[in-house]
Amino acid sequence: MAYYCQECGYKSLKWLGRCPECGAWNSFVEEKASKKRKISSFKAKILKLSEVRYETKKRLKTGLSEFDLVLGGGIVPSSLILIGGDPGIGKSTLLTQIAGLLAEKNLKVVYVSAEESAEQVKLRVDRLKVSKDFYFISDTDLSAILETAEEINPQLLIVDSIQTVYLPELQSSPGGVSQIKECTNALMRLAKEKNIVVILVGHITKGGIIAGPKILEHLVDVVLYLEGEKETGFRILRAVKNRFGPVNEIGVFIMTENGLIPHSQYEDIFLAGEEGAIFCIIEGTRPLLVEVQALVTKSYLSMPRRTAVGFDPVRLSLLVAILEKKVGFNFSQQDIYVKISGGLRITDPAADLAVAMALISSLIEKSLPKNTVFIGEIGLSAELRPVRDIGLRLKEVEKKGMKKAFIPAGVSLNKKEFKMEIVPCKKVSEVCRYIFK
Repeated sequence: MAYYCQECGYKSLKWLGRCPECGAWNSFVEEKASKKRKISSFKAKILKLSEVRYETKKRLKTGLSEFDLVLGGGIVPSSLILIGGDPGIGKSTLLTQIAGLLAEKNLKVVYVSAEESAEQVKLRVDRLKVSKDFYFISDTDLSAILETAEEINPQLLIVDSIQTVYLPELQSSPGGVSQIKECTNALMRLAKEKNIVVILVGHITKGGIIAGPKILEHLVDVVLYLEGEKETGFRILRAVKNRFGPVNEIGVFIMTENGLIPHSQYEDIFLAGEEGAIFCIIEGTRPLLVEVQALVTKSYLSMPRRTAVGFDPVRLSLLVAILEKKVGFNFSQQDIYVKISGGLRITDPAADLAVAMALISSLIEKSLPKNTVFIGEIGLSAELRPVRDIGLRLKEVEKKGMKKAFIPAGVSLNKKEFKMEIVPCKKVSEVCRYIFK
């Protein structure tokens, strides 16, 4: 017997109140240790890579353009895909659409749901107005599911969700560390041996990561997260791992009563306001123009607030400290609120300059010029540092009708390629002099 952390899979011989690996409280569950596998007497097959013949596999196009884009051009046969997201964000809706669209192309699809009945799924299919010609299994016994799947031999198997299915030979309960690992291993063997695409749905924890041991994400080929604000209706599908395409590629959808609709024209989502600072980030291979808004107001608290939505709060505190120490602005008695429009979560350091200009604009109550973009990382001495793919960013900026761009000095760039005004600056103070005179 052993105790396993249900958040990260850490093993302990005794129960612990707090996991020493991930820090989760009351996450240890007692599970019986799985039996040791017999040692094989066969030798492993060895090959020279020069003798291996590789044929490029044709990807499956689902018909959802943004979904195919995130995967790198479509679904690769025999791949194992894991998709996670908040409850009610639209994971089952998206997978039902994919099942119906592929069924319309005369592909065999099996949809396994341990959480919903056949009547519930059919009602969703009727609402989405997609094909009903795919198979449905409502069971939790993975052994029985695999036997049925091998008989049908589908091109796509959807399991909703991996935390609810179990292998009867294991004595632990569904959702346990042992069950998740062994179930995923069984589905991976099915995908590779039978050339079947398997898509798994994973529940997420309070911290926003997929529940279960981290090995779950290591076993699969692709990890997708469906994000967004439920109130707005916008959804962002992000690839955080992809063995067959770019990482951090995003797809934009709009949630409607007819399901998730691809939304390639994203300007009205990420450029919704008029008083913010605009910048350009790179998500995967796609440049995106995004707006950041800041509100700086007098604080009546002993410790002023520093709140960020869609932006790293630690990075926000760092930028505020740089603006105070190196540029001369005083934020010590001010509450600060920063928000990235469209529900996007920003990690690109190119957003630093735009966030800083939004903060200064709100502090001194002077608006920023329209059709102006700010791109650049800010160092600890308030210097502007170059960011990658500056040429690609500026081409997207000009394409969207912007007239002026502030970028770090020292970037190798042919200004003759652009019709808009490009202003290279070495320091944040230089940008302030240009904008606020």
